[in-house]
Amino acid sequence: MRIAPPDRLHARVKDVRASLAARHLDGVVVTSLANIAYLTGFFASAAALVLTRDEVILIGDSRYSESLANRAHECPFIRPRQLPIGDSYEQGLVDALIPLRGATLGFEPDHLTVRRHRYLTRGLEKIGWEPPLVGCDGVVEHHRSQKDDWEIAVLRDAGARLSNVAKCILSNVLGGRTESEVAGQIDLELRRAGFERAAFDTIVASGANAALPHGRAGQRRIEPGDLVVLDFGGVLDGYCTDLSRTLIVGPAGSRERLVIEQVVDAQRAAFAAVRPGAAPESVDEAARSTLAGYGIADAFTHGTGHGLGLEVHEAPRVSRVRAGQTEPPLGPGMTLTLEPGAYFPGWGGVRIEDDVLVTNDGAEWLTDAPRIL
Repeated sequence: MRIAPPDRLHARVKDVRASLAARHLDGVVVTSLANIAYLTGFFASAAALVLTRDEVILIGDSRYSESLANRAHECPFIRPRQLPIGDSYEQGLVDALIPLRGATLGFEPDHLTVRRHRYLTRGLEKIGWEPPLVGCDGVVEHHRSQKDDWEIAVLRDAGARLSNVAKCILSNVLGGRTESEVAGQIDLELRRAGFERAAFDTIVASGANAALPHGRAGQRRIEPGDLVVLDFGGVLDGYCTDLSRTLIVGPAGSRERLVIEQVVDAQRAAFAAVRPGAAPESVDEAARSTLAGYGIADAFTHGTGHGLGLEVHEAPRVSRVRAGQTEPPLGPGMTLTLEPGAYFPGWGGVRIEDDVLVTNDGAEWLTDAPRIL
């Protein structure tokens, strides 16, 4: 697994420190594993991080003793702290914060549970900590949303690999196989292509099941004439990809072919709307209005896309405006999916999805496999 070079990680740390200073914070307690990986290159199932103006304290348990040492060796700005056997991460955080008494620190309310927050608050109160921890939403995610050159190179590589998996798979979805069998083959091909794992549970939905946007692959046998929605992605060097195609098994019926062409047209319209400064909701509207022109807007029941990176769903959100919430405009380096769909209960559904990079003057496809089969 490739990890971002130390100078790139250090640049990310400095960017977050600048954001903390703008919020009048001396530091932040980071509990999101994706945010920890972004700042330190430390990928683990458990970790915590204290980032201040002067220190990067990376906390891990004994399972990661060697990994912690390696991170500190490769990135001298990281100070590793291994939990004593039997200690909890909550207690480890309290112990790490004791020398920082008097500092104004933030925490991630989207990622810290109520129980863990209560433990930290009570532990800090016992040592006379003032002031309390301050919630600071998105202080790391804001920077994650716009990928640096290293991340873009990884995502381009991952998109090309995923496209090759799609080209291999699409010709092998044959009548008589179960949805689960096809999903298993996709997962195998992802491994063969060099992905570490699937980015999410692979979706294979055939016949009437294709009307379920997130249907699970089951034991239904694919039959001639079925629409089949395939939605899959892989993780490469920690970064996620996501692609959907809809195919017809056997001769294409006129309605099936027409709906696929209409959804592909909606995706093209969304792509044409992607540019720096564009509002995410305008990209969604481009797809939605295209389907409205075909009289099937009501069949499009989800957003047009979502950000993509260390998590398969992250900022930006490409959908209609929600009351009281506004998405920041698109900027160069953002990576996102474009995945319009149309779903008709009892008949089936269509979704076409690709990954896209926002460039300085427009957009670039990161995935490219036949859309109309």
